[in-house]
Amino acid sequence: MNFVFLMDPLSTVVMDKDTSFILMLGSQRRGHNVYFLPAEGLTLLDGQVIFHATRVTAQQVEDKPFLVGEDIRLPAAEVDAVFIRTDPPFDEEYLRHTWLLDRLPPHVAVLNSPSGIRTANEKLWATQFTNIVPRTLVSRNPDELLKFLREERDVVAKPTDGHGGHGVFRLHLGDSNTHVIFETLTRQFKNEIILQPYIPESAQGDKRILLLHGEPLGAILRIHAKDDHRNNIFSGGKAEPAKITEQDRAIMAVLKPHLIRLGLSFVGIDILGTYLIEVNVTSPTCLQEMNRFYHQALEDDVIAFAENLVAQRRSEATIK
Repeated sequence: MNFVFLMDPLSTVVMDKDTSFILMLGSQRRGHNVYFLPAEGLTLLDGQVIFHATRVTAQQVEDKPFLVGEDIRLPAAEVDAVFIRTDPPFDEEYLRHTWLLDRLPPHVAVLNSPSGIRTANEKLWATQFTNIVPRTLVSRNPDELLKFLREERDVVAKPTDGHGGHGVFRLHLGDSNTHVIFETLTRQFKNEIILQPYIPESAQGDKRILLLHGEPLGAILRIHAKDDHRNNIFSGGKAEPAKITEQDRAIMAVLKPHLIRLGLSFVGIDILGTYLIEVNVTSPTCLQEMNRFYHQALEDDVIAFAENLVAQRRSEATIK
């Protein structure tokens, strides 16, 4: 099969951390052709999607993780699966790409669904599940922001389009920097931000669980670096093994039917204490960390799911 990976430049890939890398390596191991698709490689001509892609071979060689082959013009009709692995933020370019990928032939499997990615903002989508998320304010109104801070006294403030722990602040009532932080995060009160009460369990780390078709693949605990409240590996944190609790399973049970309906097959959820914090749908990470902790090759599960999805799509296309 021909598998296309829409992702950030190959030069940004960290061989022993990137989930995209291990998915590409796993695809090769299962006999598939792997193609790298850069942001500028998407084309729509007379209603038909065309990929300007590069054939690549992933290899576990630290200073050269990819052997780069020829650049080709690859009609979507010749593609079996597309993995959307571009890192956030979900900006205008990302949005345009999802619209173009909506035009793929029906036989092409896509992880994750372009329309599902558009629907499920990683910071805001979870707020509809009020019984499993912490109290949440989304606003740019300074009066509302200050009122929430007065009520909760200790809060976390973050942008609605952030990623990797960027722009996340912990604020206490009476903090002299409060107005400056609100002003900066809202870009002069022009953009909404998110406020949530600080959850004490975050001191012990937050849990990342990867889901495949709504079911857990594995879990890790991400623990913040010294003198930093953000539990994010890319902000200097570290990972440790984690167990999936009954409360975690209750959260997953709530999410599963919604994820399946939206075509969000491979996602990462972040849990703090007993609360769902985020649902990551654009480019979920931490698969390699889970592999190392649990001595597994979880990428095989993801690729096998994609293979089955391709077979299902081709069968449905034939019937039609």
